[in-house]
Amino acid sequence: MPISLHNSLTRRVEPFTPLDPNRVTMYLCGPTVYNYVHIGNARGPVVFDVLARLLRRHYPNVVYARNITDVDDKINNAALQLGVGIESITTRYAQAYREDMAALGIAPPDVEPHATAHIPQIIAMIERLVEDGHAYAAEGHVLFEVDSYPAYGALSGRDPEELLAGARVEVAPYKKSPGDFVLWKPSTPELPGWDSPWGRGRPGWHIECSAMTEAHLGDTIDIHAGGVDLQFPHHENEIAQSTCAHGGKVFARFWMHNGMLTFSGRKMSKSLGNVMLVHELLKTHPPEALRLLLMRGHYRQPLDWSEAAITQSISTLDGWYRVLRDLVDVEVDSARLPVPDAVEAALCDDLNTPQALAELAQLADAARQASDDDARRTAKAALQGAGALLGLLQQDPEAWFKQAGGAGEIDESRIEALLEERRAARASRDFKRADAIRDELTAMGIVIEDGAQGTRWSVAKG
Repeated sequence: MPISLHNSLTRRVEPFTPLDPNRVTMYLCGPTVYNYVHIGNARGPVVFDVLARLLRRHYPNVVYARNITDVDDKINNAALQLGVGIESITTRYAQAYREDMAALGIAPPDVEPHATAHIPQIIAMIERLVEDGHAYAAEGHVLFEVDSYPAYGALSGRDPEELLAGARVEVAPYKKSPGDFVLWKPSTPELPGWDSPWGRGRPGWHIECSAMTEAHLGDTIDIHAGGVDLQFPHHENEIAQSTCAHGGKVFARFWMHNGMLTFSGRKMSKSLGNVMLVHELLKTHPPEALRLLLMRGHYRQPLDWSEAAITQSISTLDGWYRVLRDLVDVEVDSARLPVPDAVEAALCDDLNTPQALAELAQLADAARQASDDDARRTAKAALQGAGALLGLLQQDPEAWFKQAGGAGEIDESRIEALLEERRAARASRDFKRADAIRDELTAMGIVIEDGAQGTRWSVAKG
């Protein structure tokens, strides 16, 4: 079935047809690695991971790039404070980012370019812009001349004067116009720098993404994605410099932007003290519940974060995994799981994850009610196949119920010993002792369920 996506550039949902069906290209702006990322930074990687999974079902070769910004003033400041080189900071936090994203079920990108590994490509692109009259050197800086690109502002839908009025831009005497932005800037001895035709310096943020995209995906790509907060100035500047560097070629055919995460209706910010790091949340919450929460709202809309929302996500997954646990004796071909049409149709409709999750809930209900062997097998395969496309329900059900919050450890042997003692107490009709053991397990955060299949236990996650 055809895929339709909202294009931020045209402000409408359009049928998606790649430039080359044999090589679909997608770029997502990745992190600046000077610290652990907050949960809002994970929304884009989660939803565009689902898009990458969907694209791979439709096209034989998808090249998905997600960059690492490893040279930036925030990184420089962190390194100076600790008295170390920037690589000490960037290596640590880039690896932490990969681990955090993997915990959320996000597949690694096909390409993970680092800005510092592309300095020659960055310099070459800047040189072309200078030669073609789109950039100029001034006092050790090289700046893009916004007035040289008449279409500047098309992505944001506002004229350059309006954009300039609402932007925080550096007003410097060497700029021809206040809106001109930095492509290259000089580095003092204590800062990282590379030799260039304009002296020792380092790249501006915007040119890094343009050069890395060109190096790995080509002059024109199918999809460029990122948070809506990057639409201006970052993506606006990428369009200007890439289009001019490539002789007027379209830079990205589709622009996709995910909405921001809010906390009880307020923007996450350090000043408000409501920034929550993925690294810390993973210690106290099941990673899959975090992933589910980030998909509950349509990707283009803001999404509110709350403890109640996390509790609801855990409860939802408990219900779905309970169905799979009850079907543990049903064998399905895990290598050839079907994706129900309704789930795929929802995702093909501008990545409508809320609708896809609603369909997943119906599949769980159908699996819960299935009676004969064929119906149970079909229902289980459909439920798991839908979950796989969304990056959900891929754990063993028992592993889900026995995980301790996030990354915590539990003493399974101690729990099993107590359950065996409780079974013996019940058999000898010592119900007082059996109840005492249940209370002890409850105090340990263990929930037990007595049923026809015996006693099962799980870890309380709420």
